[in-house]
Amino acid sequence: MIQEFHLPESIYHGTGSLEKLADAAAGLGAHHLFIVVSSSVLSEPLNLSARLKRLLEKENLGLTIYSGLKGEPTTEHVKEAVKRCLESQADCVVAIGGGSVIDLAKAVTFFAVNPDRHYDEIHSLKKMKRLPLIAVPTTAGTGSEATKVMVITDVESGTKMNPGHPGLIPDIAILDPELTVTLAQSYTAFTGMDALAHAMEAYVSTRATEMSDYFALQAIQLISKALPIAFNKGSDLEAREKMLLGSCFAGIAFSNSSTNLAHATGRALGARFHMPHGLSVALLLPFVIEYGIKASQERYAILGKLLNPEAIGSEAETAQETLKMVLDLNDQFHIWEAGADYINQTHEGVIPLLVENALAVNGILTNQEVPDCNDIDKIYQKLFNKISEYSVC
Repeated sequence: MIQEFHLPESIYHGTGSLEKLADAAAGLGAHHLFIVVSSSVLSEPLNLSARLKRLLEKENLGLTIYSGLKGEPTTEHVKEAVKRCLESQADCVVAIGGGSVIDLAKAVTFFAVNPDRHYDEIHSLKKMKRLPLIAVPTTAGTGSEATKVMVITDVESGTKMNPGHPGLIPDIAILDPELTVTLAQSYTAFTGMDALAHAMEAYVSTRATEMSDYFALQAIQLISKALPIAFNKGSDLEAREKMLLGSCFAGIAFSNSSTNLAHATGRALGARFHMPHGLSVALLLPFVIEYGIKASQERYAILGKLLNPEAIGSEAETAQETLKMVLDLNDQFHIWEAGADYINQTHEGVIPLLVENALAVNGILTNQEVPDCNDIDKIYQKLFNKISEYSVC
C-alpha cells in the first residue's frame, strides 16, 4: 500500500530558538512579516514586541503585528486579519501563540492568496497556493505547528469547520521553551493532556501507520515524563522543551493518522459547557480508553509497558497500565475538580444532545470498535458520575 506522510520542512528547537526567526524568514524569501500573535503573549513579561523588532532588523525585515484574536478564530477574524495582511503587503506570515493563533494564521496564508475560495474547497485542492508560514507555539498542546488542519468557527451557522490539506502545514516550526514558561499551571495541564491524547489516539487509530506510530510513541514517552515536571515547576526549561517536542511529535502523528473518540466526545462537551478544549479531552480520555481497551488491547499493552517498564502480567493486565497512568495524571493535575467548576448539577438532560453532537463530527469511524449512541451515552454517564464526586452542592 502506498502511503503519504507530511510534516514541516524545518523544525528549530531549543532554548533561544526564537533567535532563528529572521534567518528562517529570510530563507523563505520574505521581506515583510505579518505576525499573528495572541494579546496575552504580548502582554506577558517577555518583551516580545521589542524582541521581534530587534531580531528582524538583522535581516532588514519589516513587520506588522496583528493581535486582534480573542478566543477561538471565527470567519470574521479571518476576514479582518486577511484585510490587515493585504494592507501591510506582507509576503510571509508568522504565528506566535497557541493553537487558535496558529489556526488563524493558516487561514490568513490561504485566503490572502485565494480570496474567492471557500473553506469547503480546501480539502480537495490538488495543489495549494498560499503565503509562507512560520509557526511558533507558546503552548505544548495542539501541535498545530505540525498539522494539516485548522479549526475556524462559521459565525453565521455557529459550526466549527476543520478543513485539512497538507499545504496548510507550516513551512517552519520554532519550538522555544522560553516562550512557554509563563503558561499557567492549569493550562500547562490542559494543553499537555490534549497532546497526550493526540498521541494515544493516533496510535490506536485505524489509520495508524508505522511512521505515525513512531512519532506517537516518542510523544507519549516525552509527555508522560515531562508533563508532571512542567506542571509542578513551570520554569524548568528542559521539561518545557520536552513538552514542546512531545506536542509537536503528537501533532505529526495525528495529522498523518487521526484522533478519535476522546476528541469527538470532548469537542461536544467543551462546546456545551464552554470549557477549555484540553480540559474536555482530559476528562473523557480515561472513559474512552476503558471503552476501547479490549478492541485495542495489544496496542494499549505496548503503551502500558512503555509507561511502566516494571509492569508484569498478561496482555490485558499490561494494557490496564495505560488507563491507570491517565487516571493518575488527571488526579495529579486536579482535572476532575476543574471539570466540576464548569459542569453544573443540571447536566442530565444534555446527554442526548452531547451524544448527537459527538456522532456528527470526525473521530468516530477511526476507532478500532466504532461506538453507537448507547456506547457514547454510557461514556458521558460515567464522566458525570465521576464529576458528581467533586461537585459542590
